[in-house]
Amino acid sequence: MIKPYFPDNSMHMTTIGFIGLGIMGKPMAGHLIRGGHPVYLHSRSGVPGELTAPGGITCPTPQAIAEQADIIILMLPDTPDVEKVLFGENGVVQGLPVNPAQPKIIIDMSTISPARTRDFAARIRQSGHEYADAPVSGGDIGARNAALTIMVGATEAVFAKIEPILTLMGKTITRIGDPGTGQVCKAANQIIAALTLEAVSEALVLASKAGADPDKVRQALLGGFAASRILEVHGERMIKHAFTPGFRVDLHRKDLGIALDYATELGVSLPGTALVQSLYNASVARGDAQQDSAAIICILEQLASHTLNTPAKSSHEH
Repeated sequence: MIKPYFPDNSMHMTTIGFIGLGIMGKPMAGHLIRGGHPVYLHSRSGVPGELTAPGGITCPTPQAIAEQADIIILMLPDTPDVEKVLFGENGVVQGLPVNPAQPKIIIDMSTISPARTRDFAARIRQSGHEYADAPVSGGDIGARNAALTIMVGATEAVFAKIEPILTLMGKTITRIGDPGTGQVCKAANQIIAALTLEAVSEALVLASKAGADPDKVRQALLGGFAASRILEVHGERMIKHAFTPGFRVDLHRKDLGIALDYATELGVSLPGTALVQSLYNASVARGDAQQDSAAIICILEQLASHTLNTPAKSSHEH
């Protein structure tokens, strides 16, 4: 295996493994490489050249990653994916030393079940190693700009060790509590994001069908109390019908399912979340599973028998 070149001081840098190099994981791993860390990489779809060229090292299995790295980061689609990578054949656990003098730390940055996260954390800690859940918000834009919001479930001691690594990928890093609480916070985030996406969709469809320019309506609302990051970014995507994914419909639907399942365990009613989940079910049935989650507006347009009257389609524009 060819070792990449690192600056002289990199001998003192933490060695990192990164598993999962999709829309989010690829730029996140790139920030770690550019931060000077030796970074070992694994992905089912292969490791892209844009990560190996600046020094990333390809590993054939999660087990090999765990054998090489002090900190192992996961960025995977769903709970079963995390379980397989951790505990399956050639999984991370098989690469962890037994009775280690220096425990390794696993950081799961995926969005998965809070209850299963606590189980995974307990199993890893029984093996003598440490576990943190650190799901993120900010989409592909936040990942590319190292501006993610990171919600961390970890002991205070583990958080102190991993915070410098997380700051290479995110701008707002908050320890919520012990393992599992990061995922609880992410579930809350996804509820707010989904309900806001639906609200923006309703508002723009209403405005457009009433004959108002939805783009001008959006600009006006951005100056008032209804302003939000979702109105700013996803509102523009809705108006342009530009649904190349930053965060896909099927993944947002999955996240709402996690929130609803957990709410059932806790005996909590989430009526708004259930409504938006149903709309995302319709979005998937419509064929939009791989589109950006802003494509929820297409369902609202369908219900209104109206497509947004965008500036590009208006005769008085351009």
